[in-house]
Amino acid sequence: MKIAFLGAAQEVTGSCFMIDTGAARFLVDCGMFQGGRETRARNLDAWEFDPGEIDFVLLTHAHIDHSGLLPRLCALGFSGPVYATPATVDLLGVMLLDSAFIQESEWARAQRKGRGRTPRGAPAVPPLYTVAQAQESLERLQGVRYDEEISPHAGVRCRFRDAGHILGSAIVEIWVDDGGTTRKLVFSGDLGQPGRPVVRDPTPIESADILVVESTYGNRLHRPLAETIDELVFVIEDTLRRRQGNIIVPAFAVGRTQELLYVLADLCRRGRLPRLRVFVDSPMAFKATEITWKHTEFLDADTRALLALRDPHPEWLDLHFTHSVEDSMALNRFKSGAIIISASGMCDAGRIKHHLRHNLGRPECAIVIIGFQAAGTLGRRLVDGDKHVRILGEEVAVRASIHTIGGLSAHADQDALLGWLGGFDAAPARTFVVHGEAATARGFADLVADRLGWNVEAPAHGTQVDL
Repeated sequence: MKIAFLGAAQEVTGSCFMIDTGAARFLVDCGMFQGGRETRARNLDAWEFDPGEIDFVLLTHAHIDHSGLLPRLCALGFSGPVYATPATVDLLGVMLLDSAFIQESEWARAQRKGRGRTPRGAPAVPPLYTVAQAQESLERLQGVRYDEEISPHAGVRCRFRDAGHILGSAIVEIWVDDGGTTRKLVFSGDLGQPGRPVVRDPTPIESADILVVESTYGNRLHRPLAETIDELVFVIEDTLRRRQGNIIVPAFAVGRTQELLYVLADLCRRGRLPRLRVFVDSPMAFKATEITWKHTEFLDADTRALLALRDPHPEWLDLHFTHSVEDSMALNRFKSGAIIISASGMCDAGRIKHHLRHNLGRPECAIVIIGFQAAGTLGRRLVDGDKHVRILGEEVAVRASIHTIGGLSAHADQDALLGWLGGFDAAPARTFVVHGEAATARGFADLVADRLGWNVEAPAHGTQVDL
């Protein structure tokens, strides 16, 4: 049995792992690389295998860096089933179509305005896949409930457990018959931070022969949630009341947006903030929010209780979801008093770029970063303190205040990762640390080896390991 690390290996995006049992060949995740311009070429040439030889795919969750190349896999010959939780299936029906639409739109805009060239002068390139191809890929999806055991291929059994990262996110347990013995593989997917609002805490796992674990924040600790809320309250009051500006929040349409809405509503409910004018400028976020409310059985008790009170108390939030391009453009009229939440979470696509272009140059405004920003993204440049950035072909001075509020992260921090690993009854024979930037993944691997005494390594991209 072999495992190949085809993405998220000493980096954060492009999650994709191929397992070859000798009798079956399958993928865990099929994610898109995100970041700088070089990721386009990487996504075009993401695999050295023939997609037609893959028997099935297991998806840990719906985020594009874990699912975004699925339509391309299908377009290039994959014809097997794709297993995910029902909530993930619902979310993919929104996210993959949105991903394809953005790619088609950017290609059309480049053709229309740049005569086949991007704003930076580079040749424009066609989309990785079309909306029609994304729609076709959705037909491969099969929903599997948490804790239900399935057998997607002879000699392979698997089970999805709640990862507490976003709605529908899963840890994947896989049992493989290998030469007369059964070996258990566990893929953590992205693990959530315990005690966060909206989703439940990650499920403890007791055993594994082979473990593949994420390390996005394996080198740091999040601020306690109470301190995070205090910081958010200060930024809102300082920006909206004292400086009379707007707050722009780049947020992933799935997970971060819903959690932030919960936090804002709860702060207003408890009287810590007056009624807020909040705009969610993302059709995908609107659909994802509807899907979240549909799957209330996967939400934590506090969130369910707040949802039960939302209709009788519309005074908590003056909340608006924008849908059309015209509605989005109309938000430019607001020069103060507005909180605008928009995708993408790393600021590299979608409507958030327009809101940043209109507000970054205004010192009375604030940009609030609440999620991980991968190297090479516009969001990462803002976090790193760049004073000028290029947005939609225009040079924009950064005069707004930039706030990174890490306590709302969807990822477990170092202590939470170690706590989850501490739930294993015995050390796995081999542990592979993935989904972290190179120094972070290697450092976390060393930390686990030192603290727990496990056999741990952080494989590089393209590494193939004989198990």
